[in-house]
Parts: sequence; structure tokens; C-alpha cells
Amino acid sequence: MSEEGEGGESSLAIAVIGMAGRFPGAASLDAFWQNLSNGVESITTLTDADLRAAGVSPEHLANPRYVRARARLEGVADFDASFFGMSPREASTTDPQHRIFLECAWEALEHAGIDPARFSGSIGVYGGAG
Repeated sequence: MSEEGEGGESSLAIAVIGMAGRFPGAASLDAFWQNLSNGVESITTLTDADLRAAGVSPEHLANPRYVRARARLEGVADFDASFFGMSPREASTTDPQHRIFLECAWEALEHAGIDPARFSGSIGVYGGAG
């Protein structure tokens, strides 16, 4: 159901005005687009030495189905706890995906040109991870 406003447009309209993201091999949407456009492979292939150093068992390494690849995000440890009102201890116990979500939510607001401290209306930030 839609509520019609003046001129027939929906008064329940939503506008996407800012975006942000982090991807393997790309710390921003622009970098991700460049990787896609240029056919850059962002999955890292790991050697047996890398995997042994990470604690992978010899049984797993001997399995021909074992995938020797990983998608790595850079800068995961670079979280600015004080910016988000967290103590260093609280930040260290917060799930890295949650920290990245907070950073991306703020980056999306910046991308949209919105300062939440100066905006009197409602702002919705939607996110997903996979």
C-alpha cells in the first residue's frame, strides 16, 4: 500500500543517498568497483607454509578438497574506539564485524553529506555482511 503525496509521488519514499563498504582487496566502494572493472582477483591463495603457521592440521592439508584460499579485509585492527565512544578494552572485546559495521555506517553518512549532530530528522542506516 502506498500513500500518495502531492503530484502522485509516494510520501513513504526512501532515498539511498550514501553508501560504504569493505571488501577483500578493497577498502571502499570506489576501490571495489575498480577491482571489478579491472578483473582483479581479491581472494588470497595460501601456501602450505602459511596454513601450517596458522595451525591447519596435516590431515586437512592432505585433503585434496581443502580450500587453500582466503578473503582478507585490511585494516580490521585500525578501529578508532574513542571516536565511537568506546574504551580500548570494550573495542577489543567487540566483534570485528560489528566494529567494521560502525565504521561503514559512519562512512555512509559522510558519503551522503549528513552530520547526525546537525540533522533533526530520522536517519536509517541499513547494513549486511556475508
